[in-house]
Amino acid sequence: MVKVSIENEPDHQAGGMNSPYASSEASSSVSSLVSDVPAESETLQERIAALVDIVPPSTRQAILQRIQMAASYVRKGGKMAGGVVWVVTTSALLIGLPLALSLEDEAKIVNQEREVLAQQQGAQMLAPGVFPSQSAAPQLPQQKSQGLVPPGF
Repeated sequence: MVKVSIENEPDHQAGGMNSPYASSEASSSVSSLVSDVPAESETLQERIAALVDIVPPSTRQAILQRIQMAASYVRKGGKMAGGVVWVVTTSALLIGLPLALSLEDEAKIVNQEREVLAQQQGAQMLAPGVFPSQSAAPQLPQQKSQGLVPPGF
């Protein structure tokens, strides 16, 4: 069996050390990092400008080259995407628009033919003798002998 003895050491600082995990070294190192200038008055641009002293020139140059390369890729990608969009839209206008107009004209013609056919069928139902049907084909010479009769008489 091993005997463990616990020794209590007096705190070097009277206040602020309430946590059992806190040490005087950690608080002194943090206090040395805090500058006299309050953080609210320091802008982001000033903080980035202060990094110039911390980051070595070779690292800054490598970061700059990577940013410039990424920007050039974005520019090239944007130009290519713009070219593709231009080709698609002009193709749609040159091919699709005339095709759509011709299909619309064809649909109008088909609708007009249907209307004319419906009018003829309606007229046949109202006046069966005016428009000869398929079964009345042998009677056609008799109607010619009567002459031309306008509809409704």
